[in-house]
Amino acid sequence: MQNEPERVIQPSERFDVVVVGGGQAGLAAGFHLAKRNINFVILDAYPRAGEAWRKRWHSLRLFTPARIDALPGLPFPGPARALPTKDEMAGYLERYVKHHELPVRHGMRVESLRHEGDRYVLFAGDRRFEADQVVVAAGAYPNRPDFAARLQPDILQLHSAEYREPSQLQSGDILVVGAGNSGAEIAMDAARDHKVWLAGRPTGTRSPRVFSRPAWWLGNKMLTVNSPGGRKAAREAASKGTPLFYVKEEDLAAAKITRLPRVEGVEGGLPRLEDGRRLEVRNVVWCTGFRPDCSWIKLPSATGGQVPPHERGVVISQPGLYFVGLQFQFALSSSLVDGVGRDAAYVADRIAAARTQTKPVEV
Repeated sequence: MQNEPERVIQPSERFDVVVVGGGQAGLAAGFHLAKRNINFVILDAYPRAGEAWRKRWHSLRLFTPARIDALPGLPFPGPARALPTKDEMAGYLERYVKHHELPVRHGMRVESLRHEGDRYVLFAGDRRFEADQVVVAAGAYPNRPDFAARLQPDILQLHSAEYREPSQLQSGDILVVGAGNSGAEIAMDAARDHKVWLAGRPTGTRSPRVFSRPAWWLGNKMLTVNSPGGRKAAREAASKGTPLFYVKEEDLAAAKITRLPRVEGVEGGLPRLEDGRRLEVRNVVWCTGFRPDCSWIKLPSATGGQVPPHERGVVISQPGLYFVGLQFQFALSSSLVDGVGRDAAYVADRIAAARTQTKPVEV
């Protein structure tokens, strides 16, 4: 067997800031960096803006109304109370890039981030980028329990990020694992053609009135890491799924979706519930959320692939490294489209301040 030819790395491109990820968080960061006249580039693995939204299930709509689905500097089009479809959100992000003329490089999957000398070095395929500072806005990756690998091989498994429509599924029963907002919506979608079981502890319901102007303004002001109520909300967000906003328990019952307790493992190749029952199903859809994966960040602050400790996205132990778009980075809205702008502005201010401190004094 012949050895693969050694990859030839192109000459380095140098920027003040490299933003990794071109989703809503990365684009918001780009908007604020541009406002501060900072030389930057956004590297994104997808072939076009908004592609992560296009790949979600076909019936997906945002649970937040259009009024609060905009990034800074460009309102979301359409009625303020409408719930945008996934494709409408994707189209909006594509227009956002063009409207603000953001320097996004698509098809650039960053494979590693290192620190060499006084600069950061990033590799994406055969491309090498150098930067004084780096903003990680790379989103998160599908999370599945480790025991999923022990299910029978003839059981079709999909994560919610892979599910598109019921036609993907095999004939026979479906187990949807995770009873938060995504799990409930996918269960309702799949129930049109299949018998569906929905497993997981109830996440509670919230009235869409929380998105009214007064309630949303108050929530953004009060539910932050600086308040006791915000810290409590952060703990709940980390341990529970997203509450139900538009799908109610009675809707699940009307669709003949059977509610089950939590799935806690696998026995004999079948999913085992916490009450000891084994479930014979032909399909499993994991609506078990997403997790950050920083294994590509080869820095002491990100050992074990974990997001390093930070203050509002600023990694104190690694000067010049920042994050945008993390769950509850500063507030309950930090991982939502409406919330990334505030976090991106804060990070951009810190970046600008750091550049001022290190810039040589002209004489």
